[in-house]
Amino acid sequence: MTHREADRRKFRLIASLSAVAVVAAGTATVALAAKDGEPAPVGAFVRIEQVAKNVVTPKVQQNGASGVFTVDCGTNESGKFSADNPVAQPGLPHGAQHVHDFVGNLSISADSSDESLADSETTCKNGDKSSYFWPVVRINPKANVNSSGSGPDKVKEAGAPHIACPSVKDRLPAVPQQARGEVDRNLELLDKQLKEANDRVARNENPGDPNFVNNAILGPLRDKRVATLDRMAIAIGRSAPKPNLTSLADCEMFFGAGHGGNGQAPRKFSGQQGGSEGHGQHGDHGQAPRKFAGQPGGNGDDATPTVKCPSVRGELGAVPDQAIAEVDRNLALLDKQIAEANQRIVTSKGQGGPNFINNAILGPLKDKRVATIDRMAIAIGRNGQKPQGLERLAPCKLSNDNGGNNNGGNNNGGNNNGGNNGNNGGNNNGGGDAALAVPSGPNLELVGNNGKIERPAQVKIEYRGNAASKVTAMPKFLKMIVGDAKPTSRGPANARATWTCSGFEDRLSDKYVICPNGSKVMRVHDFASCWDGKNTDSANHRDHVKFADKNSGKCPSGTKAIPQLRISISYNIPRDVQEKGQYQLDAFPEENHNPFSDHNDYVNVNSEQTMAQIVKCVNEGRKCS
Repeated sequence: MTHREADRRKFRLIASLSAVAVVAAGTATVALAAKDGEPAPVGAFVRIEQVAKNVVTPKVQQNGASGVFTVDCGTNESGKFSADNPVAQPGLPHGAQHVHDFVGNLSISADSSDESLADSETTCKNGDKSSYFWPVVRINPKANVNSSGSGPDKVKEAGAPHIACPSVKDRLPAVPQQARGEVDRNLELLDKQLKEANDRVARNENPGDPNFVNNAILGPLRDKRVATLDRMAIAIGRSAPKPNLTSLADCEMFFGAGHGGNGQAPRKFSGQQGGSEGHGQHGDHGQAPRKFAGQPGGNGDDATPTVKCPSVRGELGAVPDQAIAEVDRNLALLDKQIAEANQRIVTSKGQGGPNFINNAILGPLKDKRVATIDRMAIAIGRNGQKPQGLERLAPCKLSNDNGGNNNGGNNNGGNNNGGNNGNNGGNNNGGGDAALAVPSGPNLELVGNNGKIERPAQVKIEYRGNAASKVTAMPKFLKMIVGDAKPTSRGPANARATWTCSGFEDRLSDKYVICPNGSKVMRVHDFASCWDGKNTDSANHRDHVKFADKNSGKCPSGTKAIPQLRISISYNIPRDVQEKGQYQLDAFPEENHNPFSDHNDYVNVNSEQTMAQIVKCVNEGRKCS
């Protein structure tokens, strides 16, 4: 295929996504006429007074639960900003392609394990170690969010489309000798499946169908991966604990990669000499290297770098049965060591000199990893061939260095050498090395996501009751998503209206809102509250939880009511900024800040004791904190 043919096919896909933006986003981009002759900005903004009351609050029945348990986790005063999404894109550093606010768990990153989350510290005053995170809002005087949802120019700027998946090889537990051959064959099959999917993207079949990518490529790919991952888990489970690999099934379409697209030179990442400061992929502007938060000159709002270490799991080979338990314990210890380092980066912000992170965090981490890796090698060597040269895997870097792709591994779960380069799917043992761009500059900008981050004035986290029945405890490590970050390409089925103003919480809009004087801009995210009773995650990160009936509050058959999580975020956005349409949501490039792409993510790391307190409070109809 010539470069000209490839460009034509890429832009047919871009045009397809753009053309269906208004349809896919429902009413998200349809202008409303203002009352009393006051014009509202055209397109993505609406005055809250024009939005009809649409929030239905079911009447609490005799067996219902009306209590509310409130948790204070702050407003991200610690400045934990990241483009990671450990729920929707596990193991893909910067996989969100937009920046998130994080409150609660301090160690969480794309590569966190459940065990490492449980060991973390938290910003929540009651000790809740759960993670709550959502896309940031920016104020951008040059914003152009009054046009319809998708922006082909933004997608073009971001680069060529490609699919990337969570790495599987480097998130496996110790693989017994009896299972090694079958696991390797299925890892190769995952590579083949990903390559076939990227070949279809490159051919750009049926570009006129707005659901083409999701229905014809990503959906079938997920189904194939589910079956392949299940075979691997069964093979391992015959002679060792069976792993749950469900969260690794879902893949994502990305536009562009850190190495540059459309013939551009490779982009230099923040932290490299000559790295671009807030200019996307457009290369070196002669600016000084970006200083990380915690270093002199570093901005307190800088994206929090995370630790990326070479993969150990992927280098162990077959593990004798007698060593399985010891190797798994030490693999979990490696995860915890990295999580502790990530937490230290957040809590030590502003301390030390330019070498503080290297000397106080990365150096000690290397020493711990040397000892832990050596214990695994010795354990394997007692009943099998001792692995050689694993000490090379001990040194770690920051995610901001070299695009976060530290010789193909991160936290035993990241991108493994030779993955997806944005064109052919690559050979990555079940994943995709997308080399996605890193937020850069004092405003943590990415392609299309520009402007100063607006910090929340208030974040209210509530666990609420169910109108039809008592609630049962959420399982620890339950993961949930509300809303959809990509209603343009995936359709509006999972997207939800979230925008309102303080004092008007009885109405939610799928547009950005203009509030009366004295009223704050708000986002209200209501999570699903009906659990299937057995799974903490699912292949698409949604099927294990359902929404209750909006009129009765009753949960669907086969599910049980759990406390409903509601996160309300308020902003003191100046009225003139609202009137001019100059605030906007961080989003994937093809969404062009579509307000209907708002979403929120959650990982439950409440202790069993705290969750029991939540359930008791809610079921007794009390207000607690």
